[in-house]
Amino acid sequence: MTATYRAVMLTKKGGPEVLQVVELPIEQPGPGQLRIRVHAAGVGATDLTMLAGNYMFAPKIPFVPGYEVAGAVEAIGAGVTGFRVGQRVAALTVYGGFAELLVREAEHFLPIPDGVSNRDAAAVILNYVTAWQMIHRVAKVQHGQTALVTAAAGGVGTAALQLLRLAGVKAYGAASSSKHALLRSLGATPIDYRAGALDRLVRTLEPSGVDYAFDAVGGSNIGLCIRALKRGGMVVGFGFMAAAGTLAKVAMFGNLLVGARLRGRRGDFYGISALYRKDPKPLREDLPIIFAFLAENRIDPLVTHTFPLLEARKALALLATGSVQGKIVLENA
Repeated sequence: MTATYRAVMLTKKGGPEVLQVVELPIEQPGPGQLRIRVHAAGVGATDLTMLAGNYMFAPKIPFVPGYEVAGAVEAIGAGVTGFRVGQRVAALTVYGGFAELLVREAEHFLPIPDGVSNRDAAAVILNYVTAWQMIHRVAKVQHGQTALVTAAAGGVGTAALQLLRLAGVKAYGAASSSKHALLRSLGATPIDYRAGALDRLVRTLEPSGVDYAFDAVGGSNIGLCIRALKRGGMVVGFGFMAAAGTLAKVAMFGNLLVGARLRGRRGDFYGISALYRKDPKPLREDLPIIFAFLAENRIDPLVTHTFPLLEARKALALLATGSVQGKIVLENA
């Protein structure tokens, strides 16, 4: 057995071009840990945020990015029970996933059921658990209600549309017109956000407003989402791709958390990593639900692009173009 493994390392702040393939010494798992061989890793917008040095839960540079993985147990540390060598497992790693091997505490890993591929397992951890927890743990939607999803053709957006449909919620998806066919295929009514003010476009279809808005954009979009809500409705912010600058962020969160209430609506912010660090139990409860949906073909992770594991730079460069519909996954044969 070789003494090293390969990984994709973030060496300095920048774009995908700063990523480098490096060789690292193989670690033995310590007490309470597992070492897994990574077979698939999801690629998402949070990885781009890490490259820019703007993600609060990332370690200090240099480090190996990679937010979500599926793989097989290769070695088991002392005191670990409930796992076996060769067992397929998945984890929300936050970082470390763009590597052939990963050592992490066993408590982070969950079994992948038969009928779910490694590729699909890696594709749903971040996007679908995020969408599920926003919809059911934060918003607590009810059958027959209405919801707006912004950035609806992205990874979390497409996940949210599918899960809202399963929940019996009528969904509207905001995206550019070139992506409307995708939104319709997921059961949503598309809205071209470039055709006018988003709140007015929504109220053309729902004159009294929608019950919920799930907003990934942030910035001035928060105000539009608030105005698209009916009285008593709720906007849930996540991701916030438009957030930039300390003062702008303060104003944005003030609008979300206080401005919404002043207008007779509610606002909240959701972050999967913040919740997981505070309490891992919800993810451990919710990811098996998502895996069951996968096994039953009730959801489609929409993996539209795959790359070899060590070509994370190419995958992230493609993601940065903004042209990707659905999910990118890295695979390691």
